[in-house]
Amino acid sequence: MKMKFRFLGGADTVGKMGLTMENGDETYLVEYGMAPTKPPEYPLMAPRIKHAFLTHSHLDHCGMIPAVCGRDRCELFSTPLTAEVGEIMMHDSLKIAKAENYPLPYTTGDIERTMKAVVPFTFGDTIELNGFDTKLHSAGHVPGATMFEFIGETSTVYTGDIHTVRTRLVDAARPVDCENLFIEGTYGGRYHPDRKQVEADFVEKVKEVVDRGGTALIPSFAVGRTQEIMILLKDLGFDMWVDGMGRSVTRLYSEYPEYLLNARDLKAARRKFSEVRTANMRKEARRADVIVTTGGMLDGGPALNYIRSLKDDPANAILLVGYQAEDTNGRMLMETGLLKLDDEPVKINCELQKFDFSAHADHKQIVDFVRACDPTNVVIMHSETREMFLEDLADYNVILPSLDEPFVLDV
Repeated sequence: MKMKFRFLGGADTVGKMGLTMENGDETYLVEYGMAPTKPPEYPLMAPRIKHAFLTHSHLDHCGMIPAVCGRDRCELFSTPLTAEVGEIMMHDSLKIAKAENYPLPYTTGDIERTMKAVVPFTFGDTIELNGFDTKLHSAGHVPGATMFEFIGETSTVYTGDIHTVRTRLVDAARPVDCENLFIEGTYGGRYHPDRKQVEADFVEKVKEVVDRGGTALIPSFAVGRTQEIMILLKDLGFDMWVDGMGRSVTRLYSEYPEYLLNARDLKAARRKFSEVRTANMRKEARRADVIVTTGGMLDGGPALNYIRSLKDDPANAILLVGYQAEDTNGRMLMETGLLKLDDEPVKINCELQKFDFSAHADHKQIVDFVRACDPTNVVIMHSETREMFLEDLADYNVILPSLDEPFVLDV
């Protein structure tokens, strides 16, 4: 059986993922995200869809799903945790678009129709769909993140974002034997430091900041990173607070313990962190030892409010624990020592340090994963450095797809 594939986004760039699969008269959609730039960037318009698949709830993969599911009333296959966290992200995207006067990509009604269209299933489950089976495997990226295995005459695996190292939050992705492997290449040509050493260095830095009388401000992504940092710091005995959207995501994670490496660790971490729920609580949190808060790239969220009060005391520290994309406030801070507050560049005088807590596999980990899956065809996506893999994957038929250029595989 032949299947035609076409990338609507994310083929040769990181973000705004979207892939169609055409089998006769049926067209399927795998992910449909946005790039949360200013203004946001979107994938190409999707054709009419009956069935859509969502790997996880980061905006670059789920952000535009309501534009399709709201329009077409198509079924959406994902884990229930991904669907519920995705709903939070979708509503937040609308909130930001309204605040910034951007054109609205969809409506609250589209989000409601999307949630009604969710067909929840979980790791190990298989569903039969128009001549082929679809099976879910853990992607090891964030809780609930999924690799889809499409089983027809052969097996085709779509990884979404994956990590092949166990973290404090989730177990590692495991290879799946397949004929065709669609795999992310975000970190092509780049390598992560040892995870345990990063954790140890980070904890020691937090202790150092608190011991000198400062506050450690840790801007974190709401989905995955906030919870991992909370677990890592839970036994320090400091006055610690958590703020922003990560609080809601943490509560959802606690309702789905089956997607966590150790649900008891997250439960214990929640007990050790006070939640900011009011303006007065936020004032109290400014005097804390540790503050974990959104936004992870310093383009919004409570983090900016905290920085206003912490920035001029060298005893304090801003500890970045996530990727800082180009043209973000976080990247500007790293490169210049300046941060935009109220649209004005401001000098940041407290300590700044970045730690690599990536939830993506690096170059070697991707290569090792490909070899363990042992496919014939390797499609590398979600990467701006895909060519870096060609030498290490010379034994495979490597396909570097282009935007809106269809290609056909036997499936």
